Amino acid sequence: MASNRLFYNLYEQFSRSRIIVIVILLAIGGAVLYYFNQLGKALEDREKRYATLYAESIRFFIEQGLESTCDYTFVSDVVDANETIPTILVNNGLPINFKNIPELADSTHKYSEEEKDLLLQEKIVQMAEEHEPISIDYGGDTTYLLYYSSSLTLKQLKFFPYILLATFLIFGSLAFIAYNSSRRAEENRVWVGLAKETAHQLGTPISGLLGWIGVLRTQENFDQNIGDEMEKDLYRLETITTRFSNIGSVPVMKEENIGQVVVETIAYLERRISRKINWSINNELSTDKLTKINRQLFEWVIENLCKNAVDAMTGVGDLSIHVFEHQNKVGIDISDTGKGISSSNQRKIFRPGFSTKKRGWGLGLTLAKRIIETYHGGKLFIKQSELGVGTTFRIII
Repeated sequence: MASNRLFYNLYEQFSRSRIIVIVILLAIGGAVLYYFNQLGKALEDREKRYATLYAESIRFFIEQGLESTCDYTFVSDVVDANETIPTILVNNGLPINFKNIPELADSTHKYSEEEKDLLLQEKIVQMAEEHEPISIDYGGDTTYLLYYSSSLTLKQLKFFPYILLATFLIFGSLAFIAYNSSRRAEENRVWVGLAKETAHQLGTPISGLLGWIGVLRTQENFDQNIGDEMEKDLYRLETITTRFSNIGSVPVMKEENIGQVVVETIAYLERRISRKINWSINNELSTDKLTKINRQLFEWVIENLCKNAVDAMTGVGDLSIHVFEHQNKVGIDISDTGKGISSSNQRKIFRPGFSTKKRGWGLGLTLAKRIIETYHGGKLFIKQSELGVGTTFRIII
């Protein structure tokens, strides 16, 4: 139980750490967006002031007229200094002057007067949507309107924080994938080491016990039937040892009829599990339907799922196994009438160390999923589960 809590607490800590990291990243992302948003507003206000100054300079030119002896040097410098802000001066709805229009500045394309007017009218509409035009009064009923839009630099700056965050996200994702792969590789090495050590430790006492059974058989009063049953259990232990050995290495795959394997596995379990369980097996596979599996590991998965189902029913209930063809693959449904699994636990049920039982390591379903998905290239998942009704696990292989 303590070991189970240890595994579970580690995963809870990892979950809390993920939440903290996500919150920090969201805060950093929000701070970056806020900073560049404020910077963009400041530059936009600056360009608006400059556009206003530019408009005032044009008004000064108009008011003084061409015949004026006034020194235009400073005002001319202000007008000429505008090299970034696109502007269009309009009188009575007609453009009379423009500056910094990228399309018209392109020397590779020559526009006719009609095309130029249409383009300027489109630009006026776009500029009006972006900024309110600046009115330039020239006495009487004459009013000029200066339409302007943000400079290309300012427009690019608005997209820069999103590009920056996307770049961080991409590099962060790659770093996470690399870290996750490294962590999984380390976990795999732990699993392999544990499996090999377990197989090694079981091998010696099993051989010794087989020898002692041989000695017992030589005794006159020894019941040979008991010896047979003891040997069956020892051979079962040898199968378990082989399973652990296969977990720690690349398992040998052979073509088997999965339906027959399931039937034989259930037949073994029926004699060793509560008699209050009503077993139901429906094998729809034809005898010539063969699939490459590792028999020892596959039997382990079926045993594990069935034993979990029996535990969920507390030794009383209906347990049905359905083997069928599923889109050129083999499907296996294992259904019980137990207590069911809550939605929150369904997301954690395959995690190492997670268990709703008072006893156990919480590794059975983790190993079962690993065997099916890693070694057999299949899928193991909860097809459906309802509290108080039961659960159905599905294998696709």
